[in-house]
Amino acid sequence: MRPEAPELVTVDDPRQAGLLLHPLRSRLLALAREPASSSELARRLGLPRQRVNYHVRALEPAGRQRKRNMIEQRYVATARSFVLSPVVLGPVGADWRDIADPASADYLLALTEQVRGDVARVREEAAADGKRVSTLSLKSQFRFETPGQREEFARAVREAIVGVIARHTSPNRLDNGRPGRGRPFRLVLACYPAPAERPAEETPRGRGR
Repeated sequence: MRPEAPELVTVDDPRQAGLLLHPLRSRLLALAREPASSSELARRLGLPRQRVNYHVRALEPAGRQRKRNMIEQRYVATARSFVLSPVVLGPVGADWRDIADPASADYLLALTEQVRGDVARVREEAAADGKRVSTLSLKSQFRFETPGQREEFARAVREAIVGVIARHTSPNRLDNGRPGRGRPFRLVLACYPAPAERPAEETPRGRGR
């Protein structure tokens, strides 16, 4: 029996990323979250099977099934979903250290690229040892009615975070400059204006935020 496909796979090879971004290849991967034959995929896409056969190489074999007097090979996507690693862009990728304004959207976007790269890397290292990565994620949505309210919130959050770090963690660096004890962790806290909501059919897979 074929093991269940992983929920998410990080693509860090530029060639694989290019193949993944091919419009037909990405549609095939979306349709093949459950095993399907090339003829089934071609019918759903409304394309000739010969054209689809060329692209099913992006999928994994998922057994065979008998259909009338024929045996059809079935295929399935290698993961439920994919993300492109920041390393795909190489030297032109975003680096938060190159952006002067830490309150800018550019800085936040570049910083999130570091988060994505870090998490993908430690997850890969942990998987090689048969372990899982310990992480913490918080997500919330709220509203500010005035700039003053937003400023008070930012000040309170900074004070709370500094206090929590002081009380519940060990120094990353000792006074002599050497690394502290324990494993280092990174904390990134982001707050930004929510974009205007789009109709459900326009969001990925038809899901709202």
